[in-house]
Amino acid sequence: MSQNPGKPHSSEEQLSGLEDGQEESLDNPDPSIRKRIRQSAPGSHRDDTPKSSPPRPVSIEELMETAKGVTNMALAHEIVVNGDFQIKPAELPEHSLEKKVRDIVHKAFWDCLEAQLKEDPPTYDHAIKLLGEIKENLLSFLLPGHTRLRSQITEVLDLDLIKQEAENGALDISKLVEFVIGMMGTLCAPARDEEIKKLKDINEIVPLFRAIFSVLDLMKMDMANFAVSSIRPKLMQQSAEYERKKFQEFLEKQPNSLDLVTRWLQEAADDLAKLRCKMLPPHCSSDGATGGASILCSTAVQNQAYLKLLKWDHVNRPFPETVLMDQTRFQEIQLELEQLLLVGTVLLVTFSAAGSALVDMPGFAEKIKTIVKVLLTGMHLPSFNLKESLATIGEKVCAEVNSCLSQHGFTPFSAERETALKGQIQAVANPDNTICKLIDSRIQKFLENHLASSQQKSSPAVPGGLGPIQRELEEIAVKYVRLVNYNKMVFSPYYDAVLGKILTKEESQLVGKPEES
Repeated sequence: MSQNPGKPHSSEEQLSGLEDGQEESLDNPDPSIRKRIRQSAPGSHRDDTPKSSPPRPVSIEELMETAKGVTNMALAHEIVVNGDFQIKPAELPEHSLEKKVRDIVHKAFWDCLEAQLKEDPPTYDHAIKLLGEIKENLLSFLLPGHTRLRSQITEVLDLDLIKQEAENGALDISKLVEFVIGMMGTLCAPARDEEIKKLKDINEIVPLFRAIFSVLDLMKMDMANFAVSSIRPKLMQQSAEYERKKFQEFLEKQPNSLDLVTRWLQEAADDLAKLRCKMLPPHCSSDGATGGASILCSTAVQNQAYLKLLKWDHVNRPFPETVLMDQTRFQEIQLELEQLLLVGTVLLVTFSAAGSALVDMPGFAEKIKTIVKVLLTGMHLPSFNLKESLATIGEKVCAEVNSCLSQHGFTPFSAERETALKGQIQAVANPDNTICKLIDSRIQKFLENHLASSQQKSSPAVPGGLGPIQRELEEIAVKYVRLVNYNKMVFSPYYDAVLGKILTKEESQLVGKPEES
């Protein structure tokens, strides 16, 4: 019965209203992460930002045009990058003045409608205006090919004819409303069938009109989201070029707008150079040193740079210009990984102590993981006490391990083993914890392998010890790689130009060292 057609308007018209009173819904697995991001939002970073030339005066028109361009670019970027992008109606604060005014105006209107319909004979002025709005809404849901439905709506909701019937006392408004509900049921998405069914149970005209408009608003949201999903493939092709063009315009006005990017890529190159020196044998000749320079390819440096974003100090250091639009997303991933690191470390310690007999039991690993994840919820908030939470985790984990051992005929932990396990779990709070560092290095290696194999169909193998958190880690990796690949698609020309200078300088230094000695 139900279908989900697209509106007969252009994609630009579909998106023109997204910025007005509507907000996107972003997928975030932990509300505490979002709160932490708000609390640690970077300031102006004036001390760290490279000094630029004195700004030239700009007109209000230029400022508004720039703001509009940035807003449009941000919206297009959000739709492309966030596969779960959704349009939702704005929710006004409960006690805000705007909400109070809106509620008063709406109540006055519906009270006036009710008073008109109770007159003898009834007055239908307001009701006819509402039917006109309903007619416009229904027509807006149609595709160009819906000729029969358009004819039905136009014929039944003929306002001139309805006015004549009202003047002659022959208007059957209940019949018109019944037609409206039936047409809404034909045009709505399947998810709205239940709301349409509830409309049929309302007998009073005024409450029914209010409910109809409420469901129409939901249908508008459905249509907007349908339009977004429809244009996403096309937008994906054009958005990268559009963002690059806008950034180039910005770069022409602010020539130093790649200073932070240059510093970021230089640090990544330095990191790889240090790693290469450690890997080269100490007796390596100049030829060997020169050969080692080939490790510093552009792709490797870029991947290293993107990995550095997952260890970023968002409070004290400005984000590179080319990834600034995705700073919140990278920070969300960073905080999720920090939590997953603790979860993985606690699980590895627990499973090592519990032995393979329990680890292989169905449901045991998930139960322990759930306990740990729940007790680490909110770990990024300033009020969170990690040591206390780990102590509680130790108690809960030991109780669960002993319970499971007893149920399956094994000997429960002795007091000494319990104390040892609790101590190992509480030691996770130490930043220098050996197991924690091991898990962190393997997580970073897994993400690095994901970046290197992002163009391949097969995913890299999960390193040993990460099995209990494999699902969560792969979900984060997919989200992370999608961000990185899109950023590369947009800004690769700028990265290539910057890295060309960095790598040329690096190679010349390596070649020149033997000559200087």
